[in-house]
Amino acid sequence: MEFRRKVHIGAGVAVLAVLVAGGGWWLERSEAPAGGLAGGVAGEAREGGLSLALAPAVRDVAVTEARVPGRPLVVIDPGHGGRDPGASGAGQGTRESDLTLLIARELRTRLAERGRVRIALTRDGDHTLTLDDRASIARRLGADLFLSIHADSAANPEATGATAYSLSEVASDKDAARFASAQNGSEGAITSVADGSVRALLADLAVRDEMNASADFAMRVIGKASGRVELRPEPHRFAAFRVLRGAEAPAVLFEAGYLSNAEDEARLLDPAHRRRLVEALADAVEAELAVRSARR
Repeated sequence: MEFRRKVHIGAGVAVLAVLVAGGGWWLERSEAPAGGLAGGVAGEAREGGLSLALAPAVRDVAVTEARVPGRPLVVIDPGHGGRDPGASGAGQGTRESDLTLLIARELRTRLAERGRVRIALTRDGDHTLTLDDRASIARRLGADLFLSIHADSAANPEATGATAYSLSEVASDKDAARFASAQNGSEGAITSVADGSVRALLADLAVRDEMNASADFAMRVIGKASGRVELRPEPHRFAAFRVLRGAEAPAVLFEAGYLSNAEDEARLLDPAHRRRLVEALADAVEAELAVRSARR
């Protein structure tokens, strides 16, 4: 599917902006006679025109169906991948991108076995995706929940335990603010621009609702993980994460543990530990979606 919009940017110049399914944009530039468009249609591709690729189209994403049609959808986002391997394990050199994909696949398998929700992964291989690509997948699929999986790293080798981050314009602490800034990288955080319009007000209210919903989801993740896996002190943190804001759904960034801690790395490589972790995440996802479905 394509959405096209004609934009006039000057005398005799017309640009046709094209949005293809999956988030890819390009521009087609054409010239028209000065003073009007006679002899040509605005946006018409003509000899000597210029096409600019602005962003790659998001890859097709497979959805694992539930046993009953129409069930809610959780989009699981394995962090990093491709040109961005993420953190490296202190003990065995585990790549964060490999570990997050392993956990995401195991979580998909467990949720599919239960059959109560639909599941999609933003990547199912060692692919490079931007934060906006990941969020675009969630929006395009109409995700009911978004769960981004990572493995932490810190200068302090004693740091250990899992953390659930939710979206907030104001960070819970300096560490959360620094972590969000590092995760956002060159793409930066998405911020609201208050222009006083009704549309801006509604957008702001929607974001606030997403923040509250994300915090609820994060607390549910922590509740289900408690007693099953080791948690960081004060395990629920929050900050302005771009990927969470862009998903436009209740969203949590889950740090499964510290790869910079050799013991945490060993735990995350232990299938028995990951089973407990995956069970906790699956319970949290299903419980959160059940609560949301009951409210509708």
